[in-house]
Amino acid sequence: MQKIHIVSNRLPFSIKEDGENITLEASVGGLATGMKSIYKDYGGTWIGWPGIDSDTISNDKMEAIDNLFIEEKCASVHLNSEEIHLFYEGFSNRTIWPLFHYFTQFADFNQEDWETYKAVNQKFADAAIETMDDGDAVWVHDYQLLLVPEMIKSKKPNVTIGFFLHIPFPSYEVFRMLPWRKEIIKGMLGADLIGFHTYDYERHFFSCVRRLFGYEISFNQIHIEERIIIADSFPMGIDYEKFLKSAQEVGMKSITEKSELHKELDKYFLSSPDRKLILSIDRLDYTKGIPNRLKAFARFLEKYPEFRQKVTLIMLAVPSRGQVDHYQQLKKEVDELVGQINGAYGSINYTPIWYFYRSLPFNNLIELYSSCDVALITPVRDGMNLVAKEYVASRINNTGALILSEMAGVAKEMGEALLINPVDDEEMADCIHQALTMPVDEQKSRMSFMKERIQRYDVFKWANEFIKSLKKAESIQTDFLAKRITKQLANKLVEKYSGSKKRAIFLDYDGTLAHFKKNPLDAKPDEELHSIIKNLTSNKQNTVTIISGRDRYTLEKWFNGHKVNLICEHGVWLKTVDGEWEMLTTVNNNWMPNVRPVMENFVDRTPGSFIEEKNYSLVWHYRKSEPEQGELRANELKDELNTHLSNHNLEIMEGNKVIEVKSGGINKGVAALKFLNNQPFDFIMAIGDDWTDEFMFRELPESAVTIKVGLKHTKAAYKVESVDAVRGLLKMM
Repeated sequence: MQKIHIVSNRLPFSIKEDGENITLEASVGGLATGMKSIYKDYGGTWIGWPGIDSDTISNDKMEAIDNLFIEEKCASVHLNSEEIHLFYEGFSNRTIWPLFHYFTQFADFNQEDWETYKAVNQKFADAAIETMDDGDAVWVHDYQLLLVPEMIKSKKPNVTIGFFLHIPFPSYEVFRMLPWRKEIIKGMLGADLIGFHTYDYERHFFSCVRRLFGYEISFNQIHIEERIIIADSFPMGIDYEKFLKSAQEVGMKSITEKSELHKELDKYFLSSPDRKLILSIDRLDYTKGIPNRLKAFARFLEKYPEFRQKVTLIMLAVPSRGQVDHYQQLKKEVDELVGQINGAYGSINYTPIWYFYRSLPFNNLIELYSSCDVALITPVRDGMNLVAKEYVASRINNTGALILSEMAGVAKEMGEALLINPVDDEEMADCIHQALTMPVDEQKSRMSFMKERIQRYDVFKWANEFIKSLKKAESIQTDFLAKRITKQLANKLVEKYSGSKKRAIFLDYDGTLAHFKKNPLDAKPDEELHSIIKNLTSNKQNTVTIISGRDRYTLEKWFNGHKVNLICEHGVWLKTVDGEWEMLTTVNNNWMPNVRPVMENFVDRTPGSFIEEKNYSLVWHYRKSEPEQGELRANELKDELNTHLSNHNLEIMEGNKVIEVKSGGINKGVAALKFLNNQPFDFIMAIGDDWTDEFMFRELPESAVTIKVGLKHTKAAYKVESVDAVRGLLKMM
């Protein structure tokens, strides 16, 4: 990749105006910190909204601002007030945000918001497309821009695209509520690499992809018709050294250098050396569990009265979306709870909760992190939560305790914290007591493990790991597409075909000549396929063979009247154009009564599945089942069959949504070689889509033209994307 560009909702600078003087001030957030080195080191551009509505300032002023951003290698995406209202405040924060955080009761599904969301995403995509060249890479960020990857890929297929979601991805049962669920997934699948904070979010995403589109997923790779997409988890870190260094500097400041907040904290400890401070920092958002936290603190004071007058909760609630009804109601509830608790447990000399409804400068945050004995971070649902990591990094003497919600993504990395259920007041109250009474040795042991981990995997490591995986995704695409039959290569194959005199053409059926159907009997040849086969077989130089796992009666019925040879049940039976059915291999079916009950048990347990009985094989189909349940049951069936078949000469074959049991020693490769029987063919071609066709690719001569349908690993020399691509190639011949 040549350059790496960044696309996010906001640019990493805020605009500062002092009279006529306009300047840019660098943002200090985690994303801005991690990305700044990436796009500058790789010579890219950061594309995003500058933070000011385009219809509220003059064109001259906007041009001046744009020029300042250009100097910082940034490109502005201009949005007017209505677009901000409908795209950002509307669909992003009134639809995606509550839905993805499982607050479905707050989610609005407004068509106008959706249409604006699409239009604004297209603006971001167009700005990115204008900036980049073929061979570049782009890293798109977060839930505001879910459609951008596909919009870029559709116009710039030779650009490598990464996408990272900074909030949770919900389970299918929640995600399916979204009317535009397919469009959202399709937008994300435009990326070559999709990143999440945790494996849980990745797993939910895979589930939605399977259920909505039916794409095959192998490990963490999604196979679609033209590409392979990788999804993986990358837990975001912080600038560890920045927090550690700042905390060290705070500890070394003289009295005259200390901030007013720091002096007030010092007075607090001087007046009551045995008093303890608990810190709570969040945006005022319903996902953060602030009311539950306050109720738990009240329960703690009620349950452990010996700590009254000795423990104070410092609660910093940063204003957020104050114009939205849900947030106004939340603020009212928090205000009332704080008042009730202070009224019930406070005195002239003691206030249980110090409540700040505002944001604080970075240095004040460090002072709070350094001074507070316990951090109470209990979101009901959180994509990651970096406050937990910031608190740990700022504890220079390794003391302190972290109480953390198990619903936060960061909990996966910080198992040494006191993990709680954020809606369990009783558990949280007991955990506060445990944290305040925890021995210093235990505090240091827990804290040191967490510090070591977040120091090792900081925000720069996170960014570099994603870029490393993006490069890997690019190389996988290159490797897989290297065998792809392009228009130019198709012409060469047709030229080779035309220059030959005696040709053998082996064609698989399902997934190769015909699309898969939920009911296999619905996949009979259509008029287009009949025409293709008729044209191929009308050339006397061609010997065309349909080689399939299908039973002989079905194939004979479907291709009656065509001059094709038929090999079925993966190589058991052969029927030449003018001949009768003959067995290529001696097999028996006396094992079927033992195996059928095993399969019938799985049919009973897996709605939508069924058994197909062929002459010498049994097939369990699960294409019509729920995708995840089908995959789970398929693995269970394979394990059980392996136990039952250990003393029989039988094989288990796994096809596309099927498990087939057949007699051993039978496969398409053996059948194809027997059919060729050293005849003087100067052109041999075989096309197939699943692993049963790999036997054929492996056994045929090296000079044969072997073609895999789909982008999976294969022994075939070439690949095409789909059934339609196969038909297109055969039409050319």
